[in-house]
Amino acid sequence: MMSDDRKEQEDGLKPGERADRRVRADAKRNLDGLLQAALTVFATSGVDAPVREIAEKAGVGIGTVYRHFPERSDLVVAVFRREIDACADAAPILAAEHAPGEALARWMQRFVDFIAAKRGLAAALHSGNPAFDALPAYFQQRLQPALRSLLDAAAAAGEVRTDIAAEDLLNAAASLSMHAYAQGSEHARRMVSLLVDGLRYGAVQRCRQ
Repeated sequence: MMSDDRKEQEDGLKPGERADRRVRADAKRNLDGLLQAALTVFATSGVDAPVREIAEKAGVGIGTVYRHFPERSDLVVAVFRREIDACADAAPILAAEHAPGEALARWMQRFVDFIAAKRGLAAALHSGNPAFDALPAYFQQRLQPALRSLLDAAAAAGEVRTDIAAEDLLNAAASLSMHAYAQGSEHARRMVSLLVDGLRYGAVQRCRQ
C-alpha cells in the first residue's frame, strides 16, 4: 500500500499538506452543518432560540458554537450570508444546465426558498442592531449580478422582455413571496411563477412584429 507521504509527493503536495487539507475540509463541513442547524432552529423557534438547541441540532457542544460565533449576531450574520451566497452561486449552475428562460424561472424559485429562510431571521434583521447594517448591501451585491446574468441571457434568447431591472424584479419577488407565504410555500411559488410568466409578454410581442 502506498504511504501517505508517497501519495502527497505524487500529488505535488509537500508532506503534511494532504492532512491539512483534510482538516480544513472537515472543519468546513462542520461549520456548514452548524449554520444549517442554526437556520433550521431559527425558522422554527426564532432567532432567540437557546444556543443549546442549535448545538444539539448540529451535534456539537455549546463551546463549539461560541468558539465560532461569540455573539448571537455573529451567527445570524453568518447564516444570512451563507443563504445569500448559496442563492447567488446557483445562478451559473442553472445557466449551464438549462435553457435561458428555464434557468431564470428555476432561479426565481430558488429565490423564493431564500426568502423563506430570511423569514426566520426577520426579527433580528429589523432589530436595529448595527451588526446587521451591512447585510442589505451584501444582498444587493451578490444577488443583483446573479439575476442580471440570467435576465440578460433570457432576453438575448428572446424569452423575456429587455426592460427589466434586476433590482426591481428582486424586490417584486421578495414582496410577493413574503405576503404569499401566509398561505403556504406552494402559494408563494405559484405567485412568483406567475410573475416570471409575465416577463415573457413583451418578448412575445416583439417576436410577432
